[in-house]
Amino acid sequence: MKHFQRVGIPFLLIFIAAATLAADQGSGKQAPSFVLPAQFGGWQLEGTVRTTKDPNIADPVSARVLNEYGFGDFESATYSREDGNQLTLKTIRFRDASGAYGAFSFYKPPEMLDEKIGDRASSLNNRVLFYRGNVLVDAVFKKLTAMSAAELRELAGMLPLPLGNARNLPSLPNYLPRLSLVKNTAKYVVGPVAMDKLRSPLPSQLVDFNAGAEVVIGKYASSGGDATLMLISYPTPQIAAEHLRRIDAFHSPSTQQQAGAATLVDIGPFFDKRTGPIVVLAAGPLSQGEAKSLLASVNYDADVTWNQNTFFDKKNNIGNLVWNALVLSGILIAIGLVAGIAFGGVRVLIQRIIPERLLGREEQIEFISLGLDEGVQKPPAAR
Repeated sequence: MKHFQRVGIPFLLIFIAAATLAADQGSGKQAPSFVLPAQFGGWQLEGTVRTTKDPNIADPVSARVLNEYGFGDFESATYSREDGNQLTLKTIRFRDASGAYGAFSFYKPPEMLDEKIGDRASSLNNRVLFYRGNVLVDAVFKKLTAMSAAELRELAGMLPLPLGNARNLPSLPNYLPRLSLVKNTAKYVVGPVAMDKLRSPLPSQLVDFNAGAEVVIGKYASSGGDATLMLISYPTPQIAAEHLRRIDAFHSPSTQQQAGAATLVDIGPFFDKRTGPIVVLAAGPLSQGEAKSLLASVNYDADVTWNQNTFFDKKNNIGNLVWNALVLSGILIAIGLVAGIAFGGVRVLIQRIIPERLLGREEQIEFISLGLDEGVQKPPAAR
């Protein structure tokens, strides 16, 4: 019985603690916050931070979209100030910065104004939407003040950042032409659910996200109205070429639509091309000249990271290495010559100044003789 008390009770306590923790997580109750701080910029946390790993609690309408972007966890909290102002914060942490950027573009309406908070931010009335690293933040103020943006910047600086490649943003949006782009219309998509929620020139089945595709869509002003430019990036140019052939075949007027198959959205003229692993589609009220100009403005560049080290600077140039080796050799030879001349010159100078005291002079050298020839009689000379 005593043995059971010594061994069984600790295991029972561990089991109860684990069950309690699992129940709290499943019910969406508060758990230790990993993102939101207790205070910042004069704002003080009210109550506790509610956390959950259930995307349906974060957004019941677009939970599947959040999963496509790599949903990690959701937090919500209310903050207050001494003047009575209140702030409601909601954060979603994603697997990487690409997910946070994609969700930011998905939730941002075109009428929002750009702000300088975190990596990117937009505001509308009392609401501010921004992201930093892999964290998306939705802030709603009871009353905006002149310091609201500065306070959110302080919050952004306190958010944890992902490590390694998780901090990298997608490069595909950089290929969207800036000329004539309608503000706040660029959307970054990595899954079919988000794709189907947008009015895109292609259905998600033709994009084939299972092949590793990622998509960016933007609206462009044209003479006939807003047109759509869609960029689809695939892992290799070969995969992109194969999907372009499928798209052209599907868009052909002779193609018969089958029951249950994907249907093409009717948004006007349709133009496409491929550049490297990117398939470019332009659709909408575009003239042929406008479409060609828009397509021509998208060109794949394998080195899209302008700050990539090319190792051709002075520090890494092999010619400079050889030259520096020769200079070092010359310096060492010069040091050797100077040392030799100095040593020999000092010795000669001492010989001239104090010749009697110089060790090693010939007249001061003594030889030890064994005297082996002493007492030896020479033989008489032959007669």
